[in-house]
Amino acid sequence: MSASPDEVSAPSEERTHLLDRLQPDEERDLPPVVCDAESAPEGPPWHYDLSDEERAAREEKRETRQEKRDRLKQKALNKTPDKLRNPSDLQVRFRTGVIYTAATVICVLAGNIPMVLMLMVVAGICAGEFFYMLRSDAKLPNEMLGIIAAVLYPLSVYIAGLVGAMLVSLALLLALLVWYVFWLRARIPDVGVSFFGAAYTGLLLCGLVIIRVSLPAPWGGACVLLLFLSVWANDAFAYLVGSKIGRHKLAPRTSPKKSWEGFIAGLVGSVIFWCLMTLVPGITMAIPQAIVFGIISGCMGVLGDLAESRIKRNSGFKDSGTIMPGHGGLLDRSDSLFLTSITAAILLIAGGCIPYALF
Repeated sequence: MSASPDEVSAPSEERTHLLDRLQPDEERDLPPVVCDAESAPEGPPWHYDLSDEERAAREEKRETRQEKRDRLKQKALNKTPDKLRNPSDLQVRFRTGVIYTAATVICVLAGNIPMVLMLMVVAGICAGEFFYMLRSDAKLPNEMLGIIAAVLYPLSVYIAGLVGAMLVSLALLLALLVWYVFWLRARIPDVGVSFFGAAYTGLLLCGLVIIRVSLPAPWGGACVLLLFLSVWANDAFAYLVGSKIGRHKLAPRTSPKKSWEGFIAGLVGSVIFWCLMTLVPGITMAIPQAIVFGIISGCMGVLGDLAESRIKRNSGFKDSGTIMPGHGGLLDRSDSLFLTSITAAILLIAGGCIPYALF
């Protein structure tokens, strides 16, 4: 039996609901979609759906947190001696450098545990400075997860080798995915920045742990110390020669003060200490091999330095932090070490210079 014309023309309740949803925004009394950037509301996109009162409350809360940070910084600055307040003071730079060098040498030579603890502290501080700079570049990384993972990387490699590093990476990735799913303000770039920051400041330092445990005491510590000295010599030779005769810019847009002359001099400093590694018992490395490895690791150190300079420039920072008076942040002093350490471990293992089981 066919339906009457009235029954056919009468829309069902479900169809009426769908028709209402298809009505234009102005007929449904909804705010129009903003396509013009100039007419968009102030603040980030996740604040567009907030009322004026909610937006003002969040802005007030943000200003309160910033004022609290400024008060803490000023309080710490007031307790700092006058001689330490001027970061350009050469005497302050020298004293800070001596303390940093002495602490590094003591921890490296004291044993496996002190060196691993030192690397955990360095990784945590550098990760904090890294995430602080990226927040100023409109990124929203998960600092807590990133710092925890960076700290755990050296410890995991010391306990379980590369399997430990893989477990930390997997746990970090899963935790970041859970954070991304349940925190609606998080974006995929924020997940990437969080993972990269932990790997950059923590995972790369594991090369020092690998070298240290591959050789018996005290030669593992001696090899790691020579690697530190090669990084410092690279920086010192590059600065001394580049400041005197540097004419050709290496990367003018990223680091205007670096020159090709200083770069070559830095490689010479790196090669010198790599050649000294051939004298360490337990390392089977010839002089030609040491020269090649020294050049490669020196290039990686410069690349790490330029990468950190690019991060600072994009974020609008001159220094990554203030923990080292006269030098800036700990990340400023460790940027060359990250890539150098993991590169050195790979070269020494691949070249058969040190015994190490990857798994």
